[in-house]
Amino acid sequence: MRTIMAFVLAGLAAIPGFSASAQQRKAIAWWLTTPDRSAMLTQQTTPLRFERSTSSLPAITVDDGQKFQTMDGFGLALTGGSAQLLMRMDAPRRAALLRELFGRANGGIGISYLRISLGSSDMNDHPFTYDDLPPGETDAALKKFSLGPDQTTIVPVLREILSINPSIPILATPWSAPAWMKTNDRLKGGSLKPEYYDVYARYFVQYIRAMKANGIDIAAITPQNEPLNPDNTPSMVMQANEEEQFIKQSLGPSFRSAAIKTKIIIYDHNCDRPDYPLTILADPDARQYVDGSAFHLYAGEITALTKVHDAYPDKNIYFTEQMVVDSPGNPRLEIASPVRDLIIGAPRNWSRNVLLWNLAADPAFEPHTNDGGCPVCEGAITIDGNQVTRNAAYYTIAHASRFVPPGSVRIASSAPDSLPNVAFLTPQGFRVLIVANDGAAAQKFQILYRSKSAISTLSAGAVATFVWK
Repeated sequence: MRTIMAFVLAGLAAIPGFSASAQQRKAIAWWLTTPDRSAMLTQQTTPLRFERSTSSLPAITVDDGQKFQTMDGFGLALTGGSAQLLMRMDAPRRAALLRELFGRANGGIGISYLRISLGSSDMNDHPFTYDDLPPGETDAALKKFSLGPDQTTIVPVLREILSINPSIPILATPWSAPAWMKTNDRLKGGSLKPEYYDVYARYFVQYIRAMKANGIDIAAITPQNEPLNPDNTPSMVMQANEEEQFIKQSLGPSFRSAAIKTKIIIYDHNCDRPDYPLTILADPDARQYVDGSAFHLYAGEITALTKVHDAYPDKNIYFTEQMVVDSPGNPRLEIASPVRDLIIGAPRNWSRNVLLWNLAADPAFEPHTNDGGCPVCEGAITIDGNQVTRNAAYYTIAHASRFVPPGSVRIASSAPDSLPNVAFLTPQGFRVLIVANDGAAAQKFQILYRSKSAISTLSAGAVATFVWK
């Protein structure tokens, strides 16, 4: 497998007229996606070079002397439904698709972070946890714990992905505790009974160990997906004070006593309630167990991430879910807005990752649960048997994942009007600049780097990734 350095150098070498020395000193390789689909993450042959210039064009100034957070990766949610669709494909077709998604060779997009559900999400064909019982029964000893349907879907797909990228971080999130632990005895809604806090903490420990026994390391967990949302099937409400108590009383101590190194990341819900993670982080007994806070953007402003970061700069920030879909009946690929809001917005507000929802669905947006499953959740790819269609979320995440490997550091870049952008320095020494033109007209602009300028143009609604050594 070629490294990102070899991949980008191959791209630079493909631009006519550049010598090896120019590759190292002046050449910029760039990849473009346009709303009319004439370019779809397409490498451009128009040569770009850094030259001395006195241009008065709008300027994006890249300064790799100012460094911010290290990036853990860019990726997607591998839901149970996504894994089910993948497992229905012919094995060679599935293997080729996974190499495209998770590899970097031969045009692979290098997805480098995954979120999975701990138990089912609403994008499974039915709801379940790992210890479901008939009504009236309990299992405080967790003797009936089993990975259940995940053993034939999530587990084999993850093993195949790990054979391509053995170091990919995996974040696991529950949509609900087992019904017998909850106030309403159902998988939809309700809350976790305090008398089951310790049992539920051991449920997490047992899950992490079971996945480890299958060769899968869980890098991080969140205690609850969307803890203020009771409407999905499954779902569970966990108010800030409840999550705080659960972590400091049960989950944190259980992880510590079991020598579990998996990170605990709090909240995992919308940007409109930064008070939720701030409440938990204000408690030193809970804070000692917390690695950071996770956010979605179905409500609120992305700047909420910076508010939490500034209050607790020693704790990490993550962006763990947002659906990006093609507009029904619209032939245009609306990519500038999601790239602006997520790929650019989340890292510029201190997030160490960006995860989109979700990896795959079929043409009818199935599978999903009844009475609270998502009927409009388009995948990054649509899988119809062995046929695969790449959708808006695929190109949105690929503009970062293909070029910004884990360990890259966000660096400073100015942001002129209508040209939101974010810049990174990769471990291999490449500068990567992602730019979205979210305006209504084409934008001609210059990239300024170390007192030299390169001039480019983006059509309205287009996105480009620029890479140079």
